[in-house]
Amino acid sequence: MNTQEEQSKQFQIECLTNELVTMLMEERDLTMEQAMDIVYGSHTFEKVEKSSTGLYYQGAVYVMDMLREELNAA
Repeated sequence: MNTQEEQSKQFQIECLTNELVTMLMEERDLTMEQAMDIVYGSHTFEKVEKSSTGLYYQGAVYVMDMLREELNAA
């Protein structure tokens, strides 16, 4: 991946992560720090970071559904 593609990917991940944190805060009445800890510590986020999954291209609602499933299974 060239630098521009990598920067674009990173920007998409950051935007998606921001949306996930916000959604989690609202749904579960969490602080930003608590929500960030959950998102960054999740298997879902690991998948978002992998280029091969293409998950960072998906909408926040779709990825949030995956995160919910993961959290409910824990």
